[in-house]
Amino acid sequence: MTTPTTPSTPPTPPARGRRRAPSRMERAAGRAAALQRPRVLLALLLLLALTCVMLLDGYLRAEVGGDQRVRTGASASDVPDDVLDGGPILSFPSGRATTVSVPDKTIVLTFDDGPDPTWTPQVLEILEEYDVPGTFFLVGSMVSRHPGIVRDMVEQGNEVGVHTFTHVDLSYQSQARVTREIEQTQLALAGAAGITTTLFRAPYSSQTDAIDNYSWPVYESLGEDGYTSVFIDTDSDDWKRPGVSKIVEWATPEDGEGASVLFHDAGGERSQTIEALPKYIEKMKAKGYTFTTVSGVMADQQPSGAGPAGGAPGTTGSGDSLQAAHHEATGATLYEGKALVAAVAVAEWTVPALSVGLVIVGVAVMGRFAMMLVLARRHHRQRNRRRFSWGPPVTGPVSVIVPAYNEKECIEATLRSLARSTHPIEIIVVDDGSTDGTAEIAESLGLPGVRVVRQANAGKPAALNNGVRHARYDIVVMMDGDTVFEPDTVRHLVQPFAEPSVGAVAGNAKVGNRRTLIGAWQHIEYVMGFNLDRRMYDLLRCMPTIPGAIGAFRREAVLQVGGMSHDTLAEDTDITIALHRAGWRVVYEEHARAWTEAPGSLGQLWSQRYRWSYGTMQALWKHRRSLTDKGPSGRFGRVGMPLVVLFQVVTPVFAPLIDVFTVYSMVFVDFRAALLAWLAVLAVQLVCAAYAFRLDREKYRYLLMMPLQQLAYRQMMYLVLIHSCVTALTGGRLRWQKLKRTGEVGTPAGTG
Repeated sequence: MTTPTTPSTPPTPPARGRRRAPSRMERAAGRAAALQRPRVLLALLLLLALTCVMLLDGYLRAEVGGDQRVRTGASASDVPDDVLDGGPILSFPSGRATTVSVPDKTIVLTFDDGPDPTWTPQVLEILEEYDVPGTFFLVGSMVSRHPGIVRDMVEQGNEVGVHTFTHVDLSYQSQARVTREIEQTQLALAGAAGITTTLFRAPYSSQTDAIDNYSWPVYESLGEDGYTSVFIDTDSDDWKRPGVSKIVEWATPEDGEGASVLFHDAGGERSQTIEALPKYIEKMKAKGYTFTTVSGVMADQQPSGAGPAGGAPGTTGSGDSLQAAHHEATGATLYEGKALVAAVAVAEWTVPALSVGLVIVGVAVMGRFAMMLVLARRHHRQRNRRRFSWGPPVTGPVSVIVPAYNEKECIEATLRSLARSTHPIEIIVVDDGSTDGTAEIAESLGLPGVRVVRQANAGKPAALNNGVRHARYDIVVMMDGDTVFEPDTVRHLVQPFAEPSVGAVAGNAKVGNRRTLIGAWQHIEYVMGFNLDRRMYDLLRCMPTIPGAIGAFRREAVLQVGGMSHDTLAEDTDITIALHRAGWRVVYEEHARAWTEAPGSLGQLWSQRYRWSYGTMQALWKHRRSLTDKGPSGRFGRVGMPLVVLFQVVTPVFAPLIDVFTVYSMVFVDFRAALLAWLAVLAVQLVCAAYAFRLDREKYRYLLMMPLQQLAYRQMMYLVLIHSCVTALTGGRLRWQKLKRTGEVGTPAGTG
């Protein structure tokens, strides 16, 4: 029987040789797609920016790629003897290696591995108190993290030099790596204090007699670039923490000899250094020693035929002497340095804040898993007790509404599955302006109880509302045009209506096309994520969504809340929340199974999930006042709304960062511990999924694909949600999007 609501005429085929003009919906979809592209890009850029911030932070903290090897015992046959036996200051004026010694009764105090936020300020305070200058060889990664200390250091009149960016033994590194280590440190100095320096000290270096054939080319190359390499005469060995008296003793040169002396202001616990430093300064002053900087020595004792490397001579210990080593950073160097320091500042704030947030999210996610398992088990036991009953069996006929827009591939299978129903039904096919002959196919089948209602294209909510208006019975079942029911599906689905307070029932949607990899991933998601969730929400009496593929409603309840709304893209979530707020109970019937065709390509999957997530956000925002609803009708606002926001919006948005943090930890922190933590979380998810499969009597073999799902499919779902959040925050609008169907879910599939 056919009841047209608008005149029905077959579509006119396009003239031969002419392209068909796009329909209104196709044009709108094209415009919507064009508007969404910038938002997709913005979502990806946000995630990329956060990833880059974390990589930068990890690089600064863990010295990624920092080779921890330290070369010892290598030959020095290629090193000139006068360098091996010379003073601690090595430069290359006119391309010739020349060393300079510290004058008698003179001390050059040098400090390595800083700046450190705890120890360096204390060292600076001591130097200022005793009016003694220091020469600090700084690690670039530390400079970029603590620029204020470096700025204070330079303003106080101290001298700074390069100690590489990540504290690696340069004798093992390529020329490109050496250059990068120096340039990055110079940028950090430019950003922190507005200067660059010509002083250099290699990590793990000591006296000049330790130069070997591997490190010599590094010093030659740096010398050609105008750098002065600084070694030591005396080592306090304060890093060994031998005691204050030993540090003072070991740092003291032979009577009357000048020395370049090494202390450390970072790299470990330095309380003994802080205690020993003033004692050492007092001791050396008592012996008649004066203190200067490297540039001061270079100014007073320039080598024959050359001035100090990098600048003109200056007065010992004066600001002029620093001119020899320090140069004002200008141009690109200055701005790039400031950008580096700013980026590090963002990373220094962002990563710890995210760490705290992700710990909270992680606890919430694990709590959700535990809650789902406990409540799903209770739900299954409660609903499958032998004596459980909703009340007297519901045997009266019901109306099944099938909204259809261009469903020629699927409509026959859908209607034939309904025709085998063991429960009396009428079938209302609402053709929403199809152009592919969907209505004609439905009519040509000649199935009993089928009515075709035609309407101009107005969208799925309008089609469903039209179907409700044409329904003859008090209970209406709504399904998608690409879904097939089992013979007992409708009978199981309507039994909860024996309870008068029940206004709607959610069925158990199953993926029918699960043979492909994408289909299998969605199958896992449907069984674990959707149906396990619904059991939990059912017991908590705050079911957020009746799935569009299979749901049943009291016609009275639908009309009471105004029918399906056009306000959101998730009309199923919208009406479900509206029913809660109207005082109706919404339940889940696990035995009412429907087999639906899931998207078969990544592009269509993205479109579908984007619409779902964005529509859910719209529905939650529309019903935000449910948070203040009173009485029984306010239960969804008190319980359901917070749970949905937490578990379907907040935690999924942060979830990709958990994965990024896992990679971050594997690379920068502890690979084994991070891997074990990831495997532990995966094991918990596998347990939940296995239990969900057991409840739904599904084959466990699909769980073999779950690790790959976590690595690939889940990331895409995260990006979809982030895309939806960006669209919502930027005030975007999105139309309902039609997915391409294949019709491969022709009959109810088995559970294997």
